[in-house]
Amino acid sequence: MGNYDNAMRRQVFSLPGLIKQQYEDLEPKTRKLLSTPEIFSVQRIILTGCGDSYSAGLATKHIFELLTGIPTEVVTSIELARLCDKGQLGFSPNNPLVIAVSHSGGVARVGESVERANKYGAFTVGVTANRESYLGRSSQRILEVDIPSFEPSPGVRSYLVSVLALLLLAIRFGEVRGKYTMDEAMSYRADLLSQANGLEDMLPSIDEAIQTLSLQWSEMEAFDFTGAGFDYAAAWYGHAKIMEAAGKYAMHINTEEWLHLNFFMRNYAKIGTIMFANSTNPTFSRAKEAIGYAARDLGRPTLVISDMDASSFPEPCTVVHTPKTSYPISMPLTQFVPVALLSGYIAAIIGEEDGRGTKDNWSFAHNGNAVKNSEIIID
Repeated sequence: MGNYDNAMRRQVFSLPGLIKQQYEDLEPKTRKLLSTPEIFSVQRIILTGCGDSYSAGLATKHIFELLTGIPTEVVTSIELARLCDKGQLGFSPNNPLVIAVSHSGGVARVGESVERANKYGAFTVGVTANRESYLGRSSQRILEVDIPSFEPSPGVRSYLVSVLALLLLAIRFGEVRGKYTMDEAMSYRADLLSQANGLEDMLPSIDEAIQTLSLQWSEMEAFDFTGAGFDYAAAWYGHAKIMEAAGKYAMHINTEEWLHLNFFMRNYAKIGTIMFANSTNPTFSRAKEAIGYAARDLGRPTLVISDMDASSFPEPCTVVHTPKTSYPISMPLTQFVPVALLSGYIAAIIGEEDGRGTKDNWSFAHNGNAVKNSEIIID
């Protein structure tokens, strides 16, 4: 094939080293962020952010509940800032715990949501690379991430680090609250770290498969991403990257809802269908059923991303194998990688510029102005 190397691909190939580097930086930070009494006081957790940061919350919501036993929800920043009932903010000391994610820290709505949460008595933590940002200045506590600079592209490295930071926090909270032993907590952490070597070993084969598929799929008119439970965030992330990188129509949907809605779409031969199906996910059996209907019965062009090999799925599928994990909590660190590669390759093949170059009709978004410059209302 031609030379379709691109910035997203180069970011992806940097991820194994980034996992190791960021684990060493973030693991001790997450131990010290909150005191034992503070962790015990938490009765409810709200994860919030915009774009990729919102997806990072989706990736870890169920894991927070699994590891800590604390009811956890993912709330968009505009809902938390403008719509969330103030009676649910500060319903008891340090509650809810609001964890807001923004790599830049400069997104107006994320900072606004934290300011409002503070006003009504919530306990706020900002996960950001910039202490001096709006989010950094607004949050009561900061988990500072320090990601080495890299050439820009739609978020790959920053997304992984956001997910890793939240996973490490979830492990720490469960450990302190006595949900498992310290040894078990270290096994969870070791599984996260092991994804670096697993991904490094598998990247060449993943990359080759996605390069080949991207050439076949570059003229697709639309893309459909499905996942449920632990897999849903990867579907959300995939639809976002196709839009950002390639500018094509894309949708994300829960696997169950796909069988109520999306399969009705006409012109299915032009819809690239990406279905996540991880064997450690309680929704795995339903994912396999949906894949059968999509690939075998409808004849949709179907990519399956799974820790299982191709023999587990109908023959018409293309199956890309991702690293196996000892625990389901580690899945979000690597299962998004194939769709990042897919988005970057399709953009390169069709000659599309990331974010439309924020030129012409898109110039209002230059330097993030559309999300950084916005009226702040604290009601």
